[in-house]
Amino acid sequence: MLRKAAPFFIFLAGALWGSMGIFVRRYDGLGLAPFDIVALRASLSALILFFYFLIFKREYLRVRPKDLWCFIGSGLLSIVFFNVCYFKEITLTSLSVAAVLLYTAPAFVMLLSAVLFSERLTAVKLLSLLLTLAGLVLVTGMLSSVDSLSFRAVLIGLGAGLGYALYSVFSRFALERGYSSLTVAFYTFLFASVGTIPFSGGATAAGIAFSSAEMSLFTLIFVLASTVFPYILYTKGLEFVENGTASIIASVEPLAATLIGVLVFSERLSAREAAGMILVLAGIIICNFLRTDSERGEKIGGKNQSSNLFPRKRPSSEK
Repeated sequence: MLRKAAPFFIFLAGALWGSMGIFVRRYDGLGLAPFDIVALRASLSALILFFYFLIFKREYLRVRPKDLWCFIGSGLLSIVFFNVCYFKEITLTSLSVAAVLLYTAPAFVMLLSAVLFSERLTAVKLLSLLLTLAGLVLVTGMLSSVDSLSFRAVLIGLGAGLGYALYSVFSRFALERGYSSLTVAFYTFLFASVGTIPFSGGATAAGIAFSSAEMSLFTLIFVLASTVFPYILYTKGLEFVENGTASIIASVEPLAATLIGVLVFSERLSAREAAGMILVLAGIIICNFLRTDSERGEKIGGKNQSSNLFPRKRPSSEK
């Protein structure tokens, strides 16, 4: 049952990430810098999960010291690194170009997973990737902004895509060692907090985020809807879906952001953007529904899945 629902979990995670614009625009209007928002997301997400584990699931807090590198990777090398690159990128070029370069992540995921987890680079995956990237170019209007693109901007943008891709890779390593999606999410947020709080406004940012009962509720919804739930859903989906496939399905995020812009902020949807959305959706559908049974496999770590570098183990805390 969970295996069949896994692609939907990932799709829903991408859609929830796409809702971030609703929250970011309000925080931006109140004077919060991008790093303030990232630090807020990471630290509050870790705090929420910590108290949940403390009350209901203390065993989820236990990890083997030798496995901490998985979470350092997902928290620092993925979330912090890709945010630093992405925020720098949007100061060098347009938002549309930055978004397309960020969503080179599925290509990085496919290449890294082929090497590290023996995932096959099939024709269906490559076709899905091409359709998705073409759709994103149309949705974001990158072609109209490409004249201002410099080598430095391309390099930093690709760095953002690589950092984004590394979450799937390091999460897979953690899942292969038997940790739950909740544990992976918690330690990812914890290490991301360590990497972002020193560069944020700290108490000043927190004072703005919790300046009233309304803002406190808004901030809680922001953390749950844009971070806690989608990361848990995405990581849970990775237990049953290959990294490359999951990364393509999650590319629904910019589509969700575009639709929210139309529905919530009354932004206009052009014919070019509509065509791009259709291409992205086509890529996601092809990637998920036109795979063969052997490509679908069973649960990651099961008999039909090639991931022999790191045999699946259960931590001593999980019975």
